Amino acid sequence: MARRGNELRPIVKLRSTGGTGFTYVTRKNRRNDPDRTVLRKFDPVLRRHVDFKEER
Repeated sequence: MARRGNELRPIVKLRSTGGTGFTYVTRKNRRNDPDRTVLRKFDPVLRRHVDFKEER
């Protein structure tokens, strides 16, 4: 059974840099990626791919 509140893989929110306020929610491994993550994902409001930056 999975443990809750695991600090090694915290839940992070990815906010669109397109200014729409759209977010994705995912988990990341803090040991492999200690810095803030930037992923290029689809923004359905803009209907195109933009960078999504992690906010804590």
